Amino acid sequence: MDSTNETLTLQKKLDAEIDSFFDSAPPLKDSANVWKRLTEFVLLNSSPPGEDRGRRIVCVTSGGTTVPLEQRCVRYIDNFSSGHRGAASTDCFVKAGYAVIFLYRSGTCQPYCSSLPDDALLECFEISNESKIQVSQPYSEAVKRAISDHQAAVAGGLLLKLPFTTIFEYLQLLKMISQSLKDLGPYAVFYLAAAVSDFYVPWNSMAVHKIQSASGPLDLQLNQVPKMLYVLRTEWAPLAFCISFKLETDSKILLEKADMALKKYKMHAVVANELLTRKEEVTVVMTDEKITVHRDKHQPGADVETPLIELLIDRHSAYILHQEF
Repeated sequence: MDSTNETLTLQKKLDAEIDSFFDSAPPLKDSANVWKRLTEFVLLNSSPPGEDRGRRIVCVTSGGTTVPLEQRCVRYIDNFSSGHRGAASTDCFVKAGYAVIFLYRSGTCQPYCSSLPDDALLECFEISNESKIQVSQPYSEAVKRAISDHQAAVAGGLLLKLPFTTIFEYLQLLKMISQSLKDLGPYAVFYLAAAVSDFYVPWNSMAVHKIQSASGPLDLQLNQVPKMLYVLRTEWAPLAFCISFKLETDSKILLEKADMALKKYKMHAVVANELLTRKEEVTVVMTDEKITVHRDKHQPGADVETPLIELLIDRHSAYILHQEF
């Protein structure tokens, strides 16, 4: 079999796997309203025909997907992702003038909250002598800044937040977002920081009710989640600038795996991060270069996302120029 026929065969197989995944997935709740919000957000940040290009729009995915084990779910498979990378990166993108569709796991880190404690509601507020609830002094400025920045981004039409929990919800939403951004061409960006499940239980093979422990040991048959990145790049939004992430615990294979992902899924950049050092440094792997980005250790409160987003915005600008000329 020659390479062309082999590629076509693999493409047909992938298409069939993707169709099977979406056909068997439970319908997305409130999909009509989600689509309405998406189209309104894109329209708000686009210019009328004949005028200069509108604002650049980035879809930031954040947090981890769950894999339900029952249709009326009690148990599920999860991962450790807190969503900090996606939330902090959203702050940076908005500050740089991008409009952001923040596709996030419910309950994970939110934009503008990195300086607040994890349990902000209980730790940031106190009851005064007059029995009124007020912001406690150590967090006063941080809370005011977080509220102000968040409200400004939403009111200015720069931030649209869409939550997900399961792998089914995440991939259906990602497809909808891709469709809404397709006409923006190179002015659209996908910053795919979410930790997406590699395996899942097909909905029609799943137990309807809670699995009973009295039945004895549990045997699970997990299917592999179809690799949607390639389809996003080639069909859903083929001109968008796409950035994916590769996390490994073994530094010896990290860059090799990132380089493989770059080529296999036709990404424009893959952010390689090792588990133990991911908050200190990352390496951006591109076709013709690899650049390691470090957190500024001399600046209090600095994170690695700030220089990372600056680098990616620079590469996105170069990509737009290349597409237009």
